[in-house]
Amino acid sequence: MSIEIKRLFDFPYYQLEKYDLKKSLITKNGEKWEATSTKEYIEKANAISRGLLRLGIKPNDKIAIISTNNRTEWNICDVGILQVGAQNVPIYPTISKEDYEYVLNHSESIYCFVSDEAILEKINQIKGNTKLKEVFTFEDILGEKNWSELLELGKDKSNQEEVEERKNAVKTDDLATLIYTSGTTGKPKGVMLSHKNIVSNVLASALRVPLDKGKGRGLSFLPICHIFERMILYLYQYCGISIYFAESIEKLSENAQETKPHVMTAVPRLYEKIYDKIYAKGASLSGVKKGLFFWAINLGLKYQPYGQNGWWYEKQLSIARKLIFTKWQAALGGELKLMVSGSAALQPRLARVFAAANMPVMEGYGLTETSPVISVNDIRDGGFKINTVGRLIDGVEIKISEQDEILVKGPNVMMGYYKDPEKTAEVIKNGYFHTGDKGKIENGFLSITGRIKEMFKTSGGKYVIPTLLEDKLKQSRFIEQVMVVGESEKMPTALIQPNFDFVKEWANRNDIKFSNLKELISNKKVIDRIQEEVDDCNINFGKWERIKRFTLTPEEWTVDGGHLTPTMKMKRKIIKEIYNDLYEKMYDR
Repeated sequence: MSIEIKRLFDFPYYQLEKYDLKKSLITKNGEKWEATSTKEYIEKANAISRGLLRLGIKPNDKIAIISTNNRTEWNICDVGILQVGAQNVPIYPTISKEDYEYVLNHSESIYCFVSDEAILEKINQIKGNTKLKEVFTFEDILGEKNWSELLELGKDKSNQEEVEERKNAVKTDDLATLIYTSGTTGKPKGVMLSHKNIVSNVLASALRVPLDKGKGRGLSFLPICHIFERMILYLYQYCGISIYFAESIEKLSENAQETKPHVMTAVPRLYEKIYDKIYAKGASLSGVKKGLFFWAINLGLKYQPYGQNGWWYEKQLSIARKLIFTKWQAALGGELKLMVSGSAALQPRLARVFAAANMPVMEGYGLTETSPVISVNDIRDGGFKINTVGRLIDGVEIKISEQDEILVKGPNVMMGYYKDPEKTAEVIKNGYFHTGDKGKIENGFLSITGRIKEMFKTSGGKYVIPTLLEDKLKQSRFIEQVMVVGESEKMPTALIQPNFDFVKEWANRNDIKFSNLKELISNKKVIDRIQEEVDDCNINFGKWERIKRFTLTPEEWTVDGGHLTPTMKMKRKIIKEIYNDLYEKMYDR
């Protein structure tokens, strides 16, 4: 009898029945990629379940997992925890120890799995202020309890029947996980997602992702603690895709060449970085090679799917693919057929140029509260449209409010915010989740037009949508991050973090001397050159929207520095506080 997937831990069992992969989960240890088969995956998950029962874990207990990188152990523990009716609480590794303490206490987690010494050190500093009974590590750390001890505790199969009873007692509508949103302001909120929320999203999303079932390879590197990558990993399991876990984002290209993935997911900032590296390499060429490179780039920037540019364009494109774009493919393993983008808006130029290079990026849209996918592009059957986030997935319904806000209803919408009925009632009204995003639907394709909370009004009463200006400015190679400000002020201004690597290179080419970053960003030639980029952006906007002044920040905006959330979104309030003196100066105060 075929397995019906109703709970998250049903996915590996379905994979065993359908594909029985020799390589289901693959992690690199040292120089060697070590594979875990589907059968081993399930056996180890059951051992974790038996071990947890022997620790006295009860249904609805909370167990946290914090890992610096994605790895096989995470998935085994995930299934092991869920099978006994407990819930897992994935936590971003990069947040502060104070935030660790808040999430652990708010969720009432009683056990915790951590990947390495750096995370363990932070946990140990606040452990005494929490309800944690024990911390297990994935890596071997002298004097610390290792997750293998739990596997050993579960080696005796005499209580497997109890595991089966616990599994059978878990219903599809039961809470599966608490995911704490990184939030750009205030304390993180615990999003309650049921098995049904995520399972329904996986099954509906699988219809939109053209994967070679039972044969494909996926490369995973986005944080698994975020629902986007976690849902994708369940989807890979469902489709029989072997999952390779990249060592780090820094080693992405190297790992891709080793594993030759067919599919991977990323956030727009990473695609921008990949493109910038390729562009910089092309700019360093000379003569005919350089001319061909930029001919191919310019061709790619005009790309339209489904041959809309006509036969002559397609003929040129086929030549560009042979001469130039195959080298792009090779840099990411040579067999990449599909990339998926989420979390923020993808610049249309990147969608065009990667599709032209035969590595199409399918942009989607969703939120943690919607498990996450609401819509996604699909290159098949005319389902790919640049500058949109695709068509709605099956079972999901949206309507656009009078304020142009996107309201969502469907089996993927969260159960609510943990211990916070008031905030839940603020966002779920009459069965619809209020996303806070503005959008429109044309010919079945959803487009995001702004964020309601981020729109501001100048003192002259004019509305400005900062994200539109920011997205345009970030297309410049001189600009890494930008935040447009001006709430209740006489004009919009911008805080800009330059792309320091590129600006340094440009300064050296233009004989500009500098000894540090502060000196570099204070140089008149640098400021004038970035002014050109701002002027170029302003042409596209009304007079009241245009950026009248800007200031360059002297350091990189990072997660550790508090500027960005773990999903690389700007913490607008905090950035403004950090650079308040620069902000005040732009308004002559």
